[in-house]
Amino acid sequence: MCVCQTMEVGKYGKNTSQAAGRGVLLEPFIHQVGGHSSMMLYDIHTVCKPLISREQRFYESLPPEMKEFTPEYKGVVSVCFEGDSDGYINLVAYPYMENEALEQDEISERQQPRRKHSRRSFHRSSSSTEHKDDKFLGVTGECTEGTQEMKSFNLELQMQSDVPFQMLDGNSGLSSEKISHNPWSLRCHKEQLKLMRSESKERKLYKFLLLENVVQHFKFPCVLDLKMGTRQHGDDASEEKAARQTKKCEQSTSAALGVRVCGMQVFQMDSGIYLCRNKYYGRGLSIEGFRQALYQYLHNGVNLRRDLFRPVLSKLRNLVAVVERQASYRFYSSSLLIIYDGMDHARAESHTKHSDTALMDSPQDKPTPDPNPEVDVRMIDFAHSTFKGFRDDPTVHDGPDMGYIFGLGNLINILEEINMENQ
Repeated sequence: MCVCQTMEVGKYGKNTSQAAGRGVLLEPFIHQVGGHSSMMLYDIHTVCKPLISREQRFYESLPPEMKEFTPEYKGVVSVCFEGDSDGYINLVAYPYMENEALEQDEISERQQPRRKHSRRSFHRSSSSTEHKDDKFLGVTGECTEGTQEMKSFNLELQMQSDVPFQMLDGNSGLSSEKISHNPWSLRCHKEQLKLMRSESKERKLYKFLLLENVVQHFKFPCVLDLKMGTRQHGDDASEEKAARQTKKCEQSTSAALGVRVCGMQVFQMDSGIYLCRNKYYGRGLSIEGFRQALYQYLHNGVNLRRDLFRPVLSKLRNLVAVVERQASYRFYSSSLLIIYDGMDHARAESHTKHSDTALMDSPQDKPTPDPNPEVDVRMIDFAHSTFKGFRDDPTVHDGPDMGYIFGLGNLINILEEINMENQ
């Protein structure tokens, strides 16, 4: 059953009018740093991802005290491929009505989807194979030699569209040149669209979850995606998958620390770009390497953001207390996001565009630190989570998720050490 009956932005009920308007054009969520399912932007407040029934039911069953640390669940939409008058192939979201699915012909007869953003061009060198695949990236236009026209975001979104991203890893599957989206988000989007297209005969509808956009309040969101816990496979995993996931844990910091880096993006004040890392980088880190990754995440290219330690540690300690009270819960393969603004309030007010030169050229240019910087900590990805009585799962676990708590404890200890060493 849908969570609401009234027509609210991003939420649809069974009584939603079918004239609720044209479909919503989805665009890649440019701040996705980890995971494998493509996150799409529905509106400035809302993102969506391919629906996994287990994850949907978990969001609907969350204890009230966990909701502070998880994205708000906003319902479900139906998504399909559509072409537009400009020759673009898009992903378009329509209201989802339980037991009253939208007819394919009805969708095709609707008006063109409403657009929220303008198109811009960016240049990226790529092989002919990449161009061939990119034709079906979704929210992309026709390919021309050496040029890919792509819809991008305007200033209403919480980041300047001309702030580039640069992947520090050579194994992202995409060019390491500066581009306008996080390279990992493009990789995930590309793979998701190829999968959907291969499965789609005619106009197949897909269900997507609507979730809160947790970076909406940040102008220059720095995002750290941490895979939490000492075990990553769910109770329903095959022996082969369980063995594969166990090996990944043993070969990374997951087994030793209960946490590993799954991706990150960090805004650099000196160069005005986002530096990005992906999950393959995180898998190869030693314990000391993990420590260095945390340091890098909290460094803005000019100095260590010491102002962030207190609020981040406070939220992590509160999360430990919440998880400790969740008896029988297991958050297998879930991630934890830590988010902060890469440009403090004073600097963000005076600089709306990045410069190729350093943003701090003299001591008097140094902004006054915000005594209470905004940070956020959120648990995400619950496709393999479980608890007593959840969907009649046969395996019942006793006590809280100690692997998750172990990871949080080590994360807190390492952050405390970095803070003490840099007093």
